[in-house]
Formats: sequence, C-alpha cells, structure tokens
Amino acid sequence: MREMEVSDLLRSLLTKRGIESDEHIAAFLNPSFDEHLQDPMLLSDMEKALERFFSALERQERIALYTDYDCDGIAGAVVLSDFLKKIRYENFEVYLPHRDIEGYGFHASAVKELAARGAKLIITADVGINGVAATRAASDAGVDVIITDHHEAMGEIPKAVAVVNPKLNRYPFPHLCGAAVAFKFVQAALAEGKRRKRQEFLAIPEGWEKWLLDVVALATIADMVSMTGENRVLVHWGLQVLRKSPRPGIIALCASARISQRAITEDDIGFSLAPRLNAASRMDHPDLAFQLLTTRSRAEAESLAHQLEQLNNQRKGVVASIVKQAKKRARERFGIGTPVTVLGDTAWKPALLGLAANSVMGERGGVVCLWGRDASGALKGSCRSDGKVSLVDLFANAPDVFEQYGGHANAGGFTVASQRVHTLHEDLYLAASNAARKIPNVDGSKAAFDAALPLSEISSRLLADISRLSPFGVGNTKPVFLVAGTTIGRVKRFGREQNHVEVILECQTSGTSIRAFEFFKGPEQFTHPPVSGGAVNVLATLQQDAFRGGLALRIVDVLPR
Repeated sequence: MREMEVSDLLRSLLTKRGIESDEHIAAFLNPSFDEHLQDPMLLSDMEKALERFFSALERQERIALYTDYDCDGIAGAVVLSDFLKKIRYENFEVYLPHRDIEGYGFHASAVKELAARGAKLIITADVGINGVAATRAASDAGVDVIITDHHEAMGEIPKAVAVVNPKLNRYPFPHLCGAAVAFKFVQAALAEGKRRKRQEFLAIPEGWEKWLLDVVALATIADMVSMTGENRVLVHWGLQVLRKSPRPGIIALCASARISQRAITEDDIGFSLAPRLNAASRMDHPDLAFQLLTTRSRAEAESLAHQLEQLNNQRKGVVASIVKQAKKRARERFGIGTPVTVLGDTAWKPALLGLAANSVMGERGGVVCLWGRDASGALKGSCRSDGKVSLVDLFANAPDVFEQYGGHANAGGFTVASQRVHTLHEDLYLAASNAARKIPNVDGSKAAFDAALPLSEISSRLLADISRLSPFGVGNTKPVFLVAGTTIGRVKRFGREQNHVEVILECQTSGTSIRAFEFFKGPEQFTHPPVSGGAVNVLATLQQDAFRGGLALRIVDVLPR
C-alpha cells in the first residue's frame, strides 16, 4: 500500500492501534473473508465434532440444538438451524432455556427432557463449557453432546464427545462470540460434507455460508467481544450482508426500530436491534427473537417485530425503576468511591439486572452487583465492572460465595444462597481486593484523546476517512478527539425523562457550530459542567446525526479551556 492512500490522520490513528506496516494497514482497512479467517479445523475437538455429527446424519438421529437465550445464543441457534435446513435435515429441534425459570447454563433437567423426546445428539451454542453435570446427565441418558462455546472454563472441562471452544487448544484468536464458534462449525461441516461427496452438501453453492454472517455480526456486536482479528472480518462482511439481508425478520426489525437497513451500522445494532432481540428473553418470551430471525413470512415477521417492540418498551420502564431505586440506595449505603457496590431486592427481576448494573456502574464506577429473586425462588444477580477488576478473577477469588457463577472480564452473572446474600458485599469487597489487577481499559481514560480537531475542520469527508477504521467496538474504539477553544451556545436536556444532554458548540473565529450530545448524562456529570456562553474544550467522537441530519459529536467529557 502506497503511503499516499492513507491520510496522515488515519495513519496516526492506526499507529495508536499498533498497526504500522503497510501490510498490516492493508489487512486492517480491507478485511478479507478468504484470507483473514482462521481455519476452523484449528478449533479444539473439531474433528471429533464432525465425526459425531456426520454419524448422526447417517443414522437420521434426532438432534437438539441447545443455545443460550441472549442475542449471541439466539444467533447461534439461527446459524445451526439454517444450516440443518439447508442440508434438508428435518429431524431436529431448538431448545432455549427460560431466563427467569431456568437461568443461564446447560441444565441437566433440560437434557432429560430432550432425551425423553428422542434426542440422541445435543449440539450447544454459546453455552456448555461449564455444564459438567448436564453433560454427565446426557451420557447417562444415552445422549451425546457436542459443546460449541466461547466462555471461560471455570473448572473441570465437561466429558462431552467434543468441546469446540476458541479458548482451548491455543486457537490463534480466542475472542470469538458463541454464534461465531457455531459458524466455524458450520464452515467445517460444509467442507467435510463436500469432501465426503454427500449430495445435499454438493448442492449448496460455494460461499453460501456467508449469508449467515448477518446474525453472526448481530451476535458479535451484541456480546461486546473484541472487535479485532477474526471478529473484525466477520462483522465487516456481516454488515454488508445485513444491509441486503432478505430475512423478513431483519427487514421488519429495522422498520420497527426506524433504522435504514441499507445503511445499518454497528451502533444501530448495539443501541437498537440487539436490545430488542434481548428483550424477548428478559421479558419471558425467549422464542420470539428466534422465530423472528428464522421466519420466512413477511406478515409473521412484522407481527413478531411489533411484539418485541412492546416488550422492549416494557423492559425500559422496569429497568428505569430498578436503576432509580439502586442509585438511591447506593448513595445512602455506600456514599461515593467504593470499589464494590452490592445491592439486592427480592422484587427485582434477575433478567433485567445486567442492564441496571451497567447503568449504576456507569455512574459509580468499580464493580456493581445487583441481585433479585427469580420465578423458582432462587437468588440470582448480575455484575458489571469498569475494567479495573476482572469479574473472572473476582469470582475465582470468591468460589465458596456462589452456587453458580460465570461470565467475562466486564460482565458476569451468579446464583447465591439466601444465607450468603447478607454478607455478599463484604465477601466481594475482599475478593475484589485480592483480584485487583488492571485489565485493558477498552474505553480509554476520560482525559485521553487520539488527536486534536479544530471545530472548523469537521466535515463529511473527515468522517468518511475515520470510518475506514470501522467496525468499531471493544479493542477498536471510535477515535476520541479534543475539540479545543469552543464556546457553549446552548445547553439543554432532552428525552422523555430529561436524562440526556445536548449542547451547541460554536467557534467564534470561524463562525462554525455543531450539535454535541450524550445519552444518560446530565450537564453536572461532566468534569466541567457546560453552561451557555462558557468557554470549554470537549472530548468527543464524530458521527452522523441520526436525529437531525448532518454531523454531530458524541461527548466523552467537557473540560475547562
């Protein structure tokens, strides 16, 4: 790549991401599906998984697809079920556990139910790596299990026929989401089926699997895994597929969310589409999202999208109420500055506590854990971390506190016994002290920025240049610019609850102005609260203004000039 093809600003931003050679720059800016994805056979136990899968096909055994109920798990179910339909295999079913009644995980009770219905092979997606008991129950019932998952193993690896997981066996890229692991299984199975010269596989056009990337992109963005390496390739091409996806469910979902499908972005997925899909399981209807993404009926898709819209609106109201209560109790009980905040209420719905914990954590920082009681009477909760303490390490330093636990560095869930819940804050405070170690802060410091950007230089051409770095996400965040020497023309709150802020930034020398905003923040929550007529420096990202048209700044912080 010739240097002239990359602007000085873009090259500077790439350098900050550790991408400096022409070869690496070319690969980053032009992700190749054929050249930049790892061989799926490098995943742990893939050969064993394929052998058992093709044995099931030969015997026409009943296959059960057991997946998680969130956007990642649902997408994994879509990937696997679309694949089975494509090879005209009809003897299968999809099992999504109920979030509130069963909770997260691979459950022995569900395995027994599937065995009673005739399942001889269970293939999981986005779940199973910690399902030792369920895998044992399957074996006892004469059912084999292929686990495809991406979570960390918290202890013993289940004795399944195969455990396909990028975090095992030194796979070159360990950060795939659950649906992406399922996609890699499909890639390997398609190649193997053609190698075996099975007619149902030979009839499938080369590259058909790329049409599955629409839901893989949804899952990768929703699950907030690293937007680097293979994930960058999958999302880059997945967005291309999404923009022209013929799925009636995608078309209806975009219409319901008032998103232009042809111009869909990772922000549209993260802030609009994924929350609607996740609302299904959070509000007790986990099958709705799966049905939406797999239906071939336009009328059914529109009906299901309408139902999801209603559920999402209900979810917003309930979460807002929990957040309001939790913030008030946190201030009263802990004040400010505590590294761990633990709160609970038996009236709180566990399915919604991840969202609430994230909101509380955004205000307080540190680790926030909220718990409630599910439909079966169990006390379950969710934790969110600002990055200073890994929740994987936190849980590992408190193994006797929980009945169950799991998750990632920044997000996790748990089940706790009633006799331990009253000391949960003290236990986790001690565990956090023992676990405290800095993990990469993917969002960056509020005081950090990538480049200075005069207000007068903001343009659509500049945005187009910056957008070459997309898709953005964890590990590849949007560039933060220091917009210096501006004056506040106007400050106002907006939104139904007046909980968002908008300011108009003006440059007195050039006469230019631009709208800047941030969601879920008031003016008083910035380092330097903006007031009309005030002189400030602003840290912000640049984007299209979806509400007003043109360009806008998304505020990271406001600083004194």
